[in-house]
Amino acid sequence: MDTSGLWRRRALLAGGLTLATGALSACSGGSHPPSSAGRPRPEAAAPNPRPSTPDAAYARLMEGNRRWVSGDLQHPDRDPTRREQVARTQEPFGVVLTCIDSRVAPELLFDTGLGDLYVLRTGGQAVGPVVTGSVEYGPLTSSTPLIFVLGHQRCGAIDAAYKAARDGTTLPGHLDALSKALRPAYDLAVKEGGPDPADRMIRAQITLTADELRTNTDLAPLVKNGSLGVVGGYYSLDTGAVEVLTGAPV
Repeated sequence: MDTSGLWRRRALLAGGLTLATGALSACSGGSHPPSSAGRPRPEAAAPNPRPSTPDAAYARLMEGNRRWVSGDLQHPDRDPTRREQVARTQEPFGVVLTCIDSRVAPELLFDTGLGDLYVLRTGGQAVGPVVTGSVEYGPLTSSTPLIFVLGHQRCGAIDAAYKAARDGTTLPGHLDALSKALRPAYDLAVKEGGPDPADRMIRAQITLTADELRTNTDLAPLVKNGSLGVVGGYYSLDTGAVEVLTGAPV
């Protein structure tokens, strides 16, 4: 039996398979994107300059709040590049003293990011020596030009303190200390009168706290020379807007 033709056909078939395998390998290799190793990182967008005056810091916060209300958010300073920039040092342009309420997040409602704000939270923005010292930290150590006392609509802490004061009852645990710290706001709200006394107490607490910080021994000189502003504002849970009650730069 002559097998020469059979061997020739087998050789041609093997050669074809080799060529096809090589072509598939080439196509497969070409379908993967090139490695990013060694590739230069894209340049981050130039950050906005840090506000250095009370007016500029106030404007930055209120512009951010307008974006929050409209939904046209910029989400500044919230990427790995910013994280690296502030990893070793920080220079926030504002201090925000607000409530513990989970619905009131200053970085979100002012559309800011990492390294922009010192944020303190206490029930009803109640203050004491430790809280006041924490508020003072930025202005006294790094020239932070603005303090913003931010209360909010339907504050549960203030509502509980209002009812306890009205009914002559005592709140459980250390909540009673919170109630006592908020008593001046209760007294002012009762004196002013009008509808919705709990909401009046919220607004009174914002104003009293801002006034207390603005006139305290260590911060008053900075306010007087114009290097520090102390603003009090009321945040609406319904609309997302911040209503300024006291201390807006003119």
